[in-house]
Amino acid sequence: MGERLIVIEHEADAGLGFFAGWLEAAGVEAEVVRPYKGEPVPGRAPAGLLVLGGSAAAWDDEGYGWLPATRDLLARAVDEGVPTLGVCLGAQLMTMACGGTVERGAAGLEIGLGEIEPLPAAAADPLLSALPGLSVLSGLSGLPGGRVRAVQYHYDAMTSLPAGAVRLAAGTMYANQAYRLGDRAWAVQFHPEATPAIFASWTAGGALPPERAAELNARVESAEDELRRTWRPLAEAFAALVARS
Repeated sequence: MGERLIVIEHEADAGLGFFAGWLEAAGVEAEVVRPYKGEPVPGRAPAGLLVLGGSAAAWDDEGYGWLPATRDLLARAVDEGVPTLGVCLGAQLMTMACGGTVERGAAGLEIGLGEIEPLPAAAADPLLSALPGLSVLSGLSGLPGGRVRAVQYHYDAMTSLPAGAVRLAAGTMYANQAYRLGDRAWAVQFHPEATPAIFASWTAGGALPPERAAELNARVESAEDELRRTWRPLAEAFAALVARS
């Protein structure tokens, strides 16, 4: 076993989800750092870095005092060519750390089972090319135009990407759903790691009418097998990069 993948977890109900088992099965050991419990954000992540989501705004340094250190860690990992993946808040923190812009989303809350459209550059990308049947993605879930589905829950958006970023996926509400920076760093606005149980914990906070929350939860739960088929190959491709680093 090589060095561990550093995982930054921002809150208890936004953990590794599906990724915990997928990474373990791929032979990658995750070291989960929980700064909301007072654990310090490390200065480096030599083998790999995964920054998860959370309810914080990426710029709310006063409310979440570990965000500056997390942005610094992301910037260093990108500069050093460390395999790096930012998910939702993690993607937004990476965007800010590397010179892009994150703002409150003009289209409002994007939530539930959403459609993602891989762009042409995804076909040659080390991570997104691992999606099953990328050239015929419509056969994966019955969606037209090569789209796939993923869990979404975010208010903020990556409105401008860092210089040199390669856009890999788009969406209907928000254009920037995934990009690569350099050769080994990725940001995804959606949640490939989110299980139905994790998503249900997010909708249980009372921000949504109960009927709406139940409808969204049911749609995510009904798509669990599809979500596993779609996103496990991406997790495995990322794990392979970490294992080789």
